[in-house]
Amino acid sequence: MSTKLWGGRFDMPTNKLVEEFNATILIETRLCPFDIQGSIVHATMLAKQGIITQADADAIIAGLKQVADEIREGKFDFRTEDEDIHMAIEKRMTEIVGPVGGKLHTARSRNDQTTLDSKMHMRATIEEVKEAIRGLQAAFIAKAEGNTDAIMPGYTHLQTGQPILFSHWIMAYFWMMQRDFTRFDDLYRRMEECPLGAAALAGTTFPIDRHFTAKELGFDRPTENSIDSVSDRDHMIEFNAAAAMCFMHLTRLSEELVLFSSQDFKFIDLSDDFCTGSSIMPQKKNPDVAEKMRGKGGRVYGNLMAILTIMKGIPLAYNTDMSEDKEAVYDSMDTLLSGLKIMAPMLEKMKVNADRTRNAAHRGFSTATDMADYLVRKGIPFREAHHVVGSVVNYCVKHGKMLDALTMDEFHSFHANIEQDIYQAITLEASVAARTSYGGTAPETVRAQIEKAKSLIRVQG
Repeated sequence: MSTKLWGGRFDMPTNKLVEEFNATILIETRLCPFDIQGSIVHATMLAKQGIITQADADAIIAGLKQVADEIREGKFDFRTEDEDIHMAIEKRMTEIVGPVGGKLHTARSRNDQTTLDSKMHMRATIEEVKEAIRGLQAAFIAKAEGNTDAIMPGYTHLQTGQPILFSHWIMAYFWMMQRDFTRFDDLYRRMEECPLGAAALAGTTFPIDRHFTAKELGFDRPTENSIDSVSDRDHMIEFNAAAAMCFMHLTRLSEELVLFSSQDFKFIDLSDDFCTGSSIMPQKKNPDVAEKMRGKGGRVYGNLMAILTIMKGIPLAYNTDMSEDKEAVYDSMDTLLSGLKIMAPMLEKMKVNADRTRNAAHRGFSTATDMADYLVRKGIPFREAHHVVGSVVNYCVKHGKMLDALTMDEFHSFHANIEQDIYQAITLEASVAARTSYGGTAPETVRAQIEKAKSLIRVQG
């Protein structure tokens, strides 16, 4: 006969291959504190409602706390034959307190139990993710404030577009991460309903108090539909989606760090302790952390597709397919947290080569738009001004000159309205300083942006 806690229906023990194939216990050990907390509150509620005696509840809670100690001290034996941590913890607790331990599972199922545990764990993880995002955002702000005078090329199509401040460039990533922060924050708020008490799928015949357990476990209220409660994995999918989006931002930053640290750009120098060398080329200093970050992006995307595929077409309510949700989500959690935590110190130790960035901006005709704007202010329609400046740049390319190296005679050969003040209008500093529109790259607007960012992370925490 089966020795499982649910084994009364079965004449044969579970095949060892089946135990190993179905077991999730070794994957979900991180859920143990939340499972025990949920069980303690459930036992407390059962006693409060008179479903079990207070003495029974006290014994069960004492046994659960002993199991928690054993897990913390590394003395707990996680075995595949116990299937999952819910069964393993209940089994060990019952070994400690005796038959009274069997009363714990009154009015609940592993179906609502596992959803409860995953939501509690995810809410705790989201708090970690939000803290890590804030740490990275603080690094962006610090690096921006330390390089307020550095001018660099702004790119479109990876071709020099217009000059910008380095601080403006790096703050772009602050705002990407701010959207990521709000996505995780929104997800946290969407998990304010507690599934405990939904039982297997239809609720329970016992007079439980779901509002009590919800409040005791830090939720606002219980879920509204018992079927949806046990078949819902939206929070797992949404976490992976938010993680994929956040990691996409990390890969974009990583690509620019790889590019800008290369010998051809040399806009930045990454610290030695965040780089590696070559086994054959002694001169190499490889940006392996940034490259690894790009690669891990594909892994996080894959986790999102995995859980979407697992949940595709599953009928209500619970199905064992759903036990496959954990590996993909836990991997995204761990990968995202490690990525956020390593990026912050890498940026803090990164050196900006302001001379290199300025020279690159100067070489790329980045003030051509400013020359067109100059002509517009001289009364020339923008489309005509655009054509004139395009012709000037073409001339400069063919003659190996920069815009500011042209003589007045050369300028006049393109348009008579060009005057001596053209030279002041097309400097890098003038170009940057002129872009005072809200969110622009002018020094004062970037300073205002940084102050707003500081205020934002202080207010939101």
